[in-house]
Amino acid sequence: QVQLVESGGGLVQAGGSLRLSCTSSGRTFSTYAMGWFRQGPGKEREIVAAVNWSGRNTYYADSVKGRFTISRDNAKNALYLQMNSRKPEDTAVYYCAADPRGAVRVTTAYDYWGQGTQVTVSS
Repeated sequence: QVQLVESGGGLVQAGGSLRLSCTSSGRTFSTYAMGWFRQGPGKEREIVAAVNWSGRNTYYADSVKGRFTISRDNAKNALYLQMNSRKPEDTAVYYCAADPRGAVRVTTAYDYWGQGTQVTVSS
């Protein structure tokens, strides 16, 4: 069983930066693809960014390309999302998730989820 805990959410002004962290209790973290998802008010959950087990292959949604960076530290069982140039439409609950199949971009492959952290961007 993999347990994921997100942290780093909060209130930030438009244009500002924020870094989210996700830590895992499982020993299999380094073998899983990992992703960040978000669900804004009245919206469906969407994938934001994902990374394969080694960190070499990444995926970003078009809406965040050039602004967000996903990274991982397998030695620390940690996943990060650096968010720059924040926009009000980035306001959402952000979730980290683990994909044991390594599909990266296939959202249905993510089996384990954190509880989410709220990020609010004020204009």
